[in-house]
Amino acid sequence: MSGNAPRSLEPAKLHAPLARLLRPLVRLLIRSGITFPMLTELLRELYVNVAEYDFALQGKEQTDSRVSLLTGIHRKEVRRLRGAGAPVNTVPATISQTSRILARWLADPDFTSRDGRPLPLPRMAEPPQPSFERLVASVTRDVRPRAVLDEWLDRKLIVLDAEDRAVLVEAAYVPRGGDDQQLYYLGRNLHDHIAAAVANVEAPSPQFLERAVHYDGLTKELAEQFQQRSREVAMDVLQTMNREAHAASDKALPGQWRWNFGVYVYAEEVVPPAAAETSTKNDNKEPRA
Repeated sequence: MSGNAPRSLEPAKLHAPLARLLRPLVRLLIRSGITFPMLTELLRELYVNVAEYDFALQGKEQTDSRVSLLTGIHRKEVRRLRGAGAPVNTVPATISQTSRILARWLADPDFTSRDGRPLPLPRMAEPPQPSFERLVASVTRDVRPRAVLDEWLDRKLIVLDAEDRAVLVEAAYVPRGGDDQQLYYLGRNLHDHIAAAVANVEAPSPQFLERAVHYDGLTKELAEQFQQRSREVAMDVLQTMNREAHAASDKALPGQWRWNFGVYVYAEEVVPPAAAETSTKNDNKEPRA
C-alpha cells in the first residue's frame, strides 16, 4: 500500500462506533417522519454517488460494474442512479448573507467596542460613524438595509433600544431549533467533524485537531457547572478566531479553500445497564389492585 493511500479498516471494527454515531441521527429521523425505506433510498443514492466520484481510478472511466462491485448494489440500480453529479456544497443565500453580516458585526473594529462586544448601531449615521445601514452595505449591495433590519427584528436577532439603535441579541449567535439555518449547520458541522475524524483514522498520523475533554461519574450539579463554564470558554475562543479570521481574510486575495473551526459541548445522565434493565422490568409489570 502506498504511503499516501488511506488505510482500510476491517468492517467488523466499525460496527460499534458506527452504531453509536448513527443512534442520535436515527432518533432525529424517526421523530421527523423519515422512515427506514426512505433512508435506504438516500443511502443507495449516496453509495453510488461516492463510489462514482470519490473512488474513480485516474485515467480510467468509472464503469457500472466497478461501482456495483464497490457498493454491493445491483448494476441495474447503479445505472439508474449514476450521473446525478457530485453533491454541491452550496450555502443558501439567506444563510450566507446573515452569517456574513453577523460575523462582521462581531469582528470588525468599526462595529465592535474595545473589549470586542458588538456595538448598538443606529439605523443610519454619517460616515465614519458606525450604523446598521453601513454594516449591511459593507457585506452586500443586493438587499436594502431596511429589509434586513425588519427581517432581523421579526426573527428576534436584534431589538431596538430606547435610542432606536439596533442591539444584537446574544441568542442570535445560535440558530433557533428546527429552522433552515440550524438544519443547514447540522449538515455542515457534523459533516466537517466526521470528515476530520475519518481523515485522522485513515491517515498514518492525525491531520486535523479532533479532541475532547471528558469526565464520567459526575453529579448532575457538577456536569451542569462544567457545561456552563465550557460554553463561556468556547464562546471566547470562537469570537477570538472570528476576529482574527475576519481581519486576515479581509486583506487576502480570494481562493478556493474553506476553513471551519467548531466546538461542541454535551452532557447526559448515564444509567448503568443493570439499573436500566430493572427499570424496564418494573415498567412492564402489571399494576396491582
